Formats: sequence, C-alpha cells, structure tokens
Amino acid sequence: MATAPLLRLVLVVSCIGSSMAVLFSSLPNTLTVTASPAAGQVLHAGVDQIKVSWKLNQSTPASADSGYKKVKVLLCYAPVSQADRGWRKTDDHLKKDKTCQFKVTTQPYSSGGGSFVYTVERSVPTGTYFVRAYARDSSDTEVAYGQTTNAAKTANLFDVVGITGRHASLDVAAGCFSAFSILALVFFFVVEKRKAKK
Repeated sequence: MATAPLLRLVLVVSCIGSSMAVLFSSLPNTLTVTASPAAGQVLHAGVDQIKVSWKLNQSTPASADSGYKKVKVLLCYAPVSQADRGWRKTDDHLKKDKTCQFKVTTQPYSSGGGSFVYTVERSVPTGTYFVRAYARDSSDTEVAYGQTTNAAKTANLFDVVGITGRHASLDVAAGCFSAFSILALVFFFVVEKRKAKK
C-alpha cells in the first residue's frame, strides 16, 4: 500500500519535532537581567523607555555560556495581565507560550554582558509586565534564560499604559454630533407634524 510509507514518514517527522521541543522548565536560569523601571512604575506606550541589561549569573560557572550565541530580550505579561486572557496564556512548551509577545532586541551574546535601550512600542497594550532574556545557541534554540522577576512572576513588575486610540477631543466631538442628530430629529419631526396638519 503506497500510503503506508508516507504515514510512517509523517509519524517519524512528528516524533522528531516533538522531541526537539524546548520546555521552559528545562532551561537553566543563568542570566541576570535588570530593567530600569522601578517596581510599580507606570510607563506610557510610544513615549517611555526601558534600559535592559543582562549578564551571566555570578553563581554560574564561566564555561556554562560557551554555547550561547545570541540573547533575545522580550517584554512579558505578568500573571495579573494574563488572567482570563487565553491569547496571553503561559505554556511550558516555548513554541506555544504566549507570555512574552513583544520583542525588545536580539543581540550577539558577550560574556561581559550587554544592554539595550528600548522605547515601549505603541502597540503594547495596557498591562503589567516584566522583562525576560533567552540565551540562544547556534541553531537559534533557547538554551537558558533570565528575567527581572522571581519564579512566581510577582516581584519587580511594572505597568504600561497603552494607547487606546481615544482622546478627549474625539469624545467631545462625538457628544456634539449625537446632540445635533437628536435636535435635528426633533426639528424635522415637528416640521413634518405641522405640514401634516395643513
């Protein structure tokens, strides 16, 4: 049967793909990551900046980073901003994880560490955040991480106020047009009633 070899090939490929999946729980926390916002600080999307720095933990052996080629830094949702929002759900499988959706930067890894100044993008929605960095190897696979918060993701969190697209002037204009439309409706109703009586 011709479909049997094809079925076996699909099965083998899917097994290989699943065995290469990176789980967050399997990654060592070898990077120290710091960010400029103080705990509880409020930043404004499209305006404020975050200075992010990373380096190898002092408790990690110096040779542990020999396979690190890049550092990818991301802005991540805190659990309070993930509640009842499936599209922000944390998953141990990194390909399915929706915790960190906003790229800050990707830089070549240096054993001396690195830093980057990031302007909070206008597309970042209102929420509570932290910063996470992934060390990646030559195949661009995550091999270690570090983050600005604790394991429970409850410390050193900061807030971002997103751009809603609404301004006070827009609300005033909408109110004026609504009032005008009601007055126009009443006026034409009265005029039509008078014409009907004649």
